[in-house]
Amino acid sequence: MGDAGEGLIDQDSRIQERMEELERERAKAQMRDVRDPEAVRMLESLRLARTELERQLATTTHERRKDSIAQAMKELDRRIEETTTKMSA
Repeated sequence: MGDAGEGLIDQDSRIQERMEELERERAKAQMRDVRDPEAVRMLESLRLARTELERQLATTTHERRKDSIAQAMKELDRRIEETTTKMSA
């Protein structure tokens, strides 16, 4: 199989792993006492945005765009941590 085929298989397995990870996180979130549904929605939105940025980073070749995406991911990580901390308090 050529490089393109292997890349598609790798991408497919990464997507499947991420979907399984999200499913585990959803199940875990549903099990605990949800005090603020808005915070849960915000956290889900932030995680999905981060996943999209990871996809963009993997396909981008322009260095300035990569730097921009990396900065955006750092900001999302900060917001995810902040939201998670608020939810567990």
